[in-house]
Parts: sequence; C-alpha cells; structure tokens
Amino acid sequence: MMSRLDRTIGVLAPLLAAVLWGGMYVVSKWGFGAIPPVTLGFLRVAIGAVLLVAVVKSTVATRSPTRADWRGFVGLGALVTATIVTQFVGTDLTTASQGSLLTVATPVAALLLAAVVVDERLTRAKAIGVGLAIAGTVLVVVDSGLDGTLDPAGVLALLGAGVAWAAYTVWGKPLVARFSALETATYATVTATPMLAVLSAGELWLLGRPISSLPTDPAVLGAVAYLGVFATAAAWYLRYKGLEYVDAGTVSVLFVAQPLVGTALGAALLGERVGPWFLVGGSLLLAAVVVVGRARA
Repeated sequence: MMSRLDRTIGVLAPLLAAVLWGGMYVVSKWGFGAIPPVTLGFLRVAIGAVLLVAVVKSTVATRSPTRADWRGFVGLGALVTATIVTQFVGTDLTTASQGSLLTVATPVAALLLAAVVVDERLTRAKAIGVGLAIAGTVLVVVDSGLDGTLDPAGVLALLGAGVAWAAYTVWGKPLVARFSALETATYATVTATPMLAVLSAGELWLLGRPISSLPTDPAVLGAVAYLGVFATAAAWYLRYKGLEYVDAGTVSVLFVAQPLVGTALGAALLGERVGPWFLVGGSLLLAAVVVVGRARA
C-alpha cells in the first residue's frame, strides 16, 4: 500500500514540473529579445540533454538500445524538434499567456491520435473533453482578436506544438514499454539536439547574426540556464518521478498548473492583458484536460 510520503511525492513532483513549464513561457518570451526562438530552443534542449543523460546513467538501470531502437529514438527526436520549434516560434509571435494555455491541449490531441493510430476507444467522457477543448481554443483565439494580439501563424504554431508532442506520446509508447518514459525522453532529446543545431545555424544565417553576436550577460545566461536545467531536465525528471507513485490521470490533472502559472506571470511580469473570453476559454481548456486525464486513467 502506498504511504502518505509516496503519495505526496507523486503529487508534488509533477505539480512542480507544471509550475516550471509555466515559468518557461515567460522566460522564453523575454529571452527572444536577445536570442532568436529556434536558437534559444536549441540551447534549451542541448543543456537538457546533457543533464538528462547524467540523470539516467546515475539513477536508472539502463540497457543499451539496439540499432532499431535508435531509429525509433531518431523519429521521436524529430517530433521533439518540431515541438520545440513550433512552441518557441509560436510563443514569439503571440504571448506567454497564449503559449502556456494553447499548448495545454496536448492530452486532447494525444487522445484523438490514439483513436486513429492505435484504435483507442473514444468514450463519451473523452468526446466531451474534445468538445470542451475545441470550444476553449475558439474562445481564446476570439479574445486574442478582440485585444489585437491575434497572430494566426503564432496560434497555428502553438497548436502544432501540441499535436507534435501528442504524436511523440502516441508513437513513443513501444519504446516506453521497452525502456522507461524518462529514458525515452532522454534519448529522444539527445537525437533532437543535432537537428535543432542545424535549424539554429540556418536561423542565425538568415538573420545575419553570427554566434559571436549572441549576448552573454548574466540575465540572458540565467534565462538559458532556467530553460535547460529547470524547464527541461528537472521538469521532465519530476514528471516521470510522479508517474512512479500516481496514475497518469492524476498527473494530467496537475498539468493545469502550467497555464495558470504562465498566465499569471505573463500578466504580472510582461504586462500581458488577460481578457474575459480568454479566461472563459482557458477554463474550458483546463476542464477538457481534467476530463480527458480522468477518462484515460
């Protein structure tokens, strides 16, 4: 029987991960003024990959992946790359509040992909969750149009980030079954790093910015460190640590802390406006995550 301490760890670990991810959107939005989004995403993943490998090697009884396994990890790495690029570019074009909220629909996108790819049954509760997510997204977009912050390309990029991560979740299941969720995320991050490096080099070339032009003042370095150390390595470790003690439905419900933190910090630190339709739509999106999380538990 699970002890009270185990239950507490199971709740606090993924909750802290969601809080760190909520802060990520505000830190990255501020950081785009100094480092372009794709390059900042590359730095985040490169630092996170190094730390995650160290964590896996020291805490998990690992086994060496086969050549076929590595092909699977490369595929997942491509999905991680797509997620990071669309997530950061989308946030750059919109606001931290919109970024933290719209990408929270990932569990809903994963549900729809699972229904198509692995024929997972779409129950009435899951269908209700999908409906709530669609309605919430529409209201958030409407609010963005009313206050003048609507950027269709940014919104599409953020929704694309949710779909890309949902695809990672669905197609990563066979590797998670053979290894572990933490190992799979680690190896996928490792394979994503060179992909992002190439895209980062292309971005800097198009912008006419040599690597030497990137700022190295303490504030910028602190932002990069937060994204790599806390929002990547620490957050992913904490999320999967929580799954050792509580079910996936509970972890999904705790994920709603991400947009709450992102929206609050965006309003407090970046002066972002949070309109009434944004709040209504956000509430529907969070309700969708809770319904879907409980239905899939």
